[in-house]
Amino acid sequence: MEYRNKYDSATVALEKLKEAGYVIDYNIELEPLIANPSNYKIDYVYRYEGDSNPDDENTVYGIAEKNSLNKGVFVIGNLSFVEGKIRDVIINLEIAHKQEI
Repeated sequence: MEYRNKYDSATVALEKLKEAGYVIDYNIELEPLIANPSNYKIDYVYRYEGDSNPDDENTVYGIAEKNSLNKGVFVIGNLSFVEGKIRDVIINLEIAHKQEI
């Protein structure tokens, strides 16, 4: 899993991930991810922060379904401000993949 800011912006990261086949927008198609998080893995994580305001941070995730060719992206702001199941799903996916490294 990649954690560095390989690209200059979140927009460029999204474009590059799309070119690599990450075409599902999990911000819109959220239900499958929430319903079966164990079927997914995070391949890429790109974190960005604003120059002057830490609240301007966002993270781009490249997420793949383990037993299919389905790949997509999920973009989120500061994860500490997010509530609900998606926060738990993303945190658990990150923990699981950090343990694999």
